[in-house]
Amino acid sequence: MKIMVTGGAGFIGSAVIRRAIAQGHSVVNVDALTYASCLDNVASVADASGYAFKKADIRDAGAMTSILEQYQPDAIMHLAAESHVDRSIDGPAAFIDTNITGTYVLLEAARAYWLNSDKPDSFRFHHISTDEVFGSLGETGYFTEDSPYQPNSPYSASKAGSDHLVRAWRETYGLPVVVTNCSNNYGPFQFPEKLVPVVILNALSGKPIPIYGAGDNIRDWLHVEDHAEALLLVLEKGKLGRSYNISGENEMTNLDLVKMLCAILDRLKPGTTPYADLITFVTDRPGHDRRYAIDPTRIREELNWRPSYTPETGLEQSVQWYLDNRAWLSALQARSGVGERLGITK
Repeated sequence: MKIMVTGGAGFIGSAVIRRAIAQGHSVVNVDALTYASCLDNVASVADASGYAFKKADIRDAGAMTSILEQYQPDAIMHLAAESHVDRSIDGPAAFIDTNITGTYVLLEAARAYWLNSDKPDSFRFHHISTDEVFGSLGETGYFTEDSPYQPNSPYSASKAGSDHLVRAWRETYGLPVVVTNCSNNYGPFQFPEKLVPVVILNALSGKPIPIYGAGDNIRDWLHVEDHAEALLLVLEKGKLGRSYNISGENEMTNLDLVKMLCAILDRLKPGTTPYADLITFVTDRPGHDRRYAIDPTRIREELNWRPSYTPETGLEQSVQWYLDNRAWLSALQARSGVGERLGITK
């Protein structure tokens, strides 16, 4: 397939591109190269014959139309988004602009391209979203594809809005779409504002490891390589108009996750004292969702997919990658927001 990937210099997008190229697909990577993007993430495929990069913003209708006409993709995988909850608390406008307006612009460009191509049945617009659109769970229960949307942060609200736009373009215009909503990702190349790389970076620097509130918020942790595999499978074999929830099947409290990371670091890079001594509890995030958990029945039964990483194997692989790639991590430390506490505005 020829695939257009938006946000392909980001964390998840770059994992999708690396896997897609390895599977023999051709890819045009469309990325505006904002603060969390890094072309080093796709350096391993930059010289591949099936890879091309275009610096462009999804809000630029002319650029999206031009890229579609030039590369004639069989599918679009839409990952470009503002994605950090804390940043959305401090500055929600960027999230509304990119995640909602940007998705609208891309949908319209895709619709025109699809119509001008005589509506091929093989075309796909794959919108990649998050489980955060469903809000927060109590101690029991799971999100399913039929769960009501109840977003609690500007970030999740903006992603919910983009999900609804994609559905509307399917129902109103017949655009061939699939949607996926994933649990929390972790793994190599994650920008150091998210929990796993922040813990590793701070631990190695001897800085406090911040944990919001009591650390008892629960997340379902999905390794990015498992996610990329699932996304490409949904693109190729998912039913049109269908949504698929992608789960890591790894529920864990934030505190337990951090303690596990510290224990791995103690083994792989021992310090003078246990890294867990650096754990520091800080003021909780406003509107912090209590628990996320996904029922993966649909993707398991329809597409025969399950994650391959356990928390032990996935976190160990991730820690080792960051230890082996300190230069990559250090190069991003000067970027906006890295090492700062964001999202405390009320």
